[in-house]
Amino acid sequence: MSQPMVPAARSRLPLRRRPPVLLATAAARLIVTLKPHRIRRVLSVVRRGAAPATADEALAARQAVVAVSARCAGEGCLQRSVATALLCRMRGVWPDWCTGVRTAPFRAHAWVEVDGLPVGEPHRSAAYHRMMVVSAREAPDRPGS
Repeated sequence: MSQPMVPAARSRLPLRRRPPVLLATAAARLIVTLKPHRIRRVLSVVRRGAAPATADEALAARQAVVAVSARCAGEGCLQRSVATALLCRMRGVWPDWCTGVRTAPFRAHAWVEVDGLPVGEPHRSAAYHRMMVVSAREAPDRPGS
């Protein structure tokens, strides 16, 4: 996803808290190589059974991901959003995972949100037309999906 932005502020994460974050960022790195419909399918399966995340939980996960990954702190919005969602899931919760586009100028972006509000995003996600969402609230699977 192409989104010009200033890298997110990175803080240091204590060594004892790094292993699950590193696992989430590594798994996200693999997941984002999949085709979009497969990414959605994988995340939909992973999300099952999780409670909806709070904004604080999602923000803490995003900050941890940014702290351990330079790629996620920079322009790697797809990996950052997937890693954030995966880390939330490791903690038993799930935010809404979203991708979208805008047309003027054309940009694609991926982010997580809670209660319709983007978490930790420095720009307005409302400017993006949502293309894919893996919601915290499970919907019945559609036939053929």
